Amino acid sequence: MPHDITLGGRLSPEETARITRRTTYASVSVATILIIIKAWAWHASGSVSLLSSLADSGLDLAASLFTLGAVAYAAIPPDEDHRYGHGKAEGFAALFQAALVGASATLIVIEAIDRLRHPKPITETGLSMIVMVVSILLTLLLIYIQTRALRITGSVATAGDRAHYAADLGANFAVIVGIGASSMLGFVWADPVVGLLVAAWLVWGAIGVAREAADQLMDRELDENDRQEIVALAASVSTELGVHQLRTRMSGPIIHIQFHLEMPNSLSLIEAHAVMVACERRILEKYPGADIIIHPDPRGAQPHGGEFFREDPDDYELKPSSGETNSEGVS
Repeated sequence: MPHDITLGGRLSPEETARITRRTTYASVSVATILIIIKAWAWHASGSVSLLSSLADSGLDLAASLFTLGAVAYAAIPPDEDHRYGHGKAEGFAALFQAALVGASATLIVIEAIDRLRHPKPITETGLSMIVMVVSILLTLLLIYIQTRALRITGSVATAGDRAHYAADLGANFAVIVGIGASSMLGFVWADPVVGLLVAAWLVWGAIGVAREAADQLMDRELDENDRQEIVALAASVSTELGVHQLRTRMSGPIIHIQFHLEMPNSLSLIEAHAVMVACERRILEKYPGADIIIHPDPRGAQPHGGEFFREDPDDYELKPSSGETNSEGVS
């Protein structure tokens, strides 16, 4: 994940949904305002680069509304048909956002090429400039709100929404350059050329959003540092424990974690259960939005399970270093 996006699961799904939903309300409000003022300015000026920004804002509004529904659905508890929860709805929302951005870029390219073939001077440049400055200020505020939410929730749907507005921010600066070059320097071609650059910028952002969404939908493992932290938390219950065959994946606001826990052979079933519960609680202290499955293994047990899913030789395995007993009384 990008460095400023916190791994999900550190909050309960309900709390994550509340923060993400509030952030999406902000994006819907900003997109609505930007559509109104950009449509007014484009009608007055006829700028292709301004039209490109207007089209992107329109699709941002549609994506934000879709995201609003997706984050609410992702927070629904597991049911009899979706026992792993509904978190992957966020991944589908992000893919939808990427598709909309791609469609926006295509429309911009078509209009920009037509304007290159049939140049047309821009009017009302002062109005266009004012609109773009307002757009930049509103977009900066929204990106700040979204970034704060991402550092708390790690929502891939919010990441997709932020990618839209980050692209908008760069596009708005580019529009100002295009309008200024066309009106002040007489470079009529500058406006459609900037439109093409904006389209390329949008495609680049769409690829990044689609990649993050695909990682979740394809059950990509968590970052290496996060996996090591999970192993350390589980093994911290007792120095007599070993952790191997760790599997992790993100699903919206939920982390799914499963691993084999190697324990002393002398433990009774009740004692082994207590150890697993202690490990689970230790992980949940850090990741309250985690779904955890622990399989107990006696010390020295041979690898088992389907060969296709057998752990890699380099998979995590913590060996005991002493027989100390921790604060929870597990040795």
